[in-house]
Amino acid sequence: MSKQKSVILFDGVCNLCNTSVDFVLKRDKEDKFLVGALQGAEGKKLLERFDANPKYLDSIVLIEDGKIFFRSTAALRIARKLPGLWPLLYGLIALPPFIRDGIYDWIGKNRYRWYGKKETCRLPTPEEKAKFI
Repeated sequence: MSKQKSVILFDGVCNLCNTSVDFVLKRDKEDKFLVGALQGAEGKKLLERFDANPKYLDSIVLIEDGKIFFRSTAALRIARKLPGLWPLLYGLIALPPFIRDGIYDWIGKNRYRWYGKKETCRLPTPEEKAKFI
């Protein structure tokens, strides 16, 4: 019996977000994740299914085990499933959310200025197609 994959939704035009997704996909050798753009039709449907605003673009979103997670909680839960030392970052979950999310929001508010923005959402390469929703 196969376990359901976790779904990562990201801002498809954000260079930082795209780089982060590339980072996860490169390390996801056990095929634990599917990814999709928050701007895409499937991403919007998933947000609506969890009563989240389908126009939401301010955070990475993780859907895992029938629950939805946002911001630093989503990022830390993703790190927990990566190989190597990355799961150690999950220890930061012990910090109060207002601290974790405050840092996350500060980076998020500056992401386009610091890392740039694409004109359109990223399209998967043929090798990545099976990993995208």
